Amino acid sequence: MVKQDRAARTRQSLIHAAAEVFAQEGFAPASLAAISRRAGVSNGALHFHFENKKMLAQAVEDEAAETVRRIIEEAVNGGDCALQVLVDTTHELMSRLADDIVIQAGFELGGDLAWRAEARLRQRWQRWIEDMLRRADAEGGLAEGVSPADASPAIVAVTVGLEVLGSEDKEWLSTETIAGFWDLMLPRLASQQSPCRSVPSPRDPLRGTVTSAASATD
Repeated sequence: MVKQDRAARTRQSLIHAAAEVFAQEGFAPASLAAISRRAGVSNGALHFHFENKKMLAQAVEDEAAETVRRIIEEAVNGGDCALQVLVDTTHELMSRLADDIVIQAGFELGGDLAWRAEARLRQRWQRWIEDMLRRADAEGGLAEGVSPADASPAIVAVTVGLEVLGSEDKEWLSTETIAGFWDLMLPRLASQQSPCRSVPSPRDPLRGTVTSAASATD
């Protein structure tokens, strides 16, 4: 058990170190030697856990994807309407991107032309946003004349853009920044009869964001 715990800690240290190096240098320039040094382990220990750099990058992306999945699951399980879940999730994701280098590296690998993964995190994020907007439309939560296909490119572009900008300046990932985006977006996006009007989320630090924005169009 002690050996297993030590091996698990070493593996986690390597994933975290790889995330730091990939985020700072990119996939192609990153070296296994630099990653092992940062993790404080030997090259032999690195190769015991990961055969090559591609396997390390996949482990980083997989862990980032699992964290994003949990963020989404927690928001969805809150039972709010689709638009409120979308707002909640973007707030939480931006907050985690500011603090979690593995999530940051997972997203950045998706935009790295040298890293060819079949399931990229940015693409998964885009599909989820599209799905939530379809749910919102089915709930009657989208304004007249607004379709999921209309709204999803703007939301994906802004959130992914904030992720890219936030890698250099964390202020882009602040609550105020994402709240400002939704303040502009929701009056055009949310129906005046949105089910969110009466269901403010207790998890949203800007409680009642969707409610207030929808009411502003009355």
